[in-house]
Amino acid sequence: MQNARYVRLYTDRHGETHFEDIEVTLSPQDFTDEAVPFEMARFLPVKSTFWLSGPGDWSGDVPRPSSRRLILCTLQGEYQITVSDGEVRCFPAGSVLFVDDTLGQGHLTSINNKRGVLVFAMSVDENEEKSLF
Repeated sequence: MQNARYVRLYTDRHGETHFEDIEVTLSPQDFTDEAVPFEMARFLPVKSTFWLSGPGDWSGDVPRPSSRRLILCTLQGEYQITVSDGEVRCFPAGSVLFVDDTLGQGHLTSINNKRGVLVFAMSVDENEEKSLF
């Protein structure tokens, strides 16, 4: 069995932001009648999807919380996030980040490469949420 991994960016009860590494166990499930089962797991329902792109020298000016809960899948380039507890992480192509800090001190984002970044983003559907944690 394979596991899926992602990072959750969240706000604690004191308003400080942190990273949390999440690992989800996938289990065999029928995906189509004509094939061997795929390994799958439920994630978060989404309301909308959109593309995000930014230049390589982009940087947020002040830390702030997210305007909405998002799932970010980096496709090209890399960006960096600093949370209020001081931890800094980079999110290169292939990474998945669940941005779950809509309150509190927020985070600071910057793009740190010449090519910029391309991200596939999904807005979490608050009305149908069923999470794995």
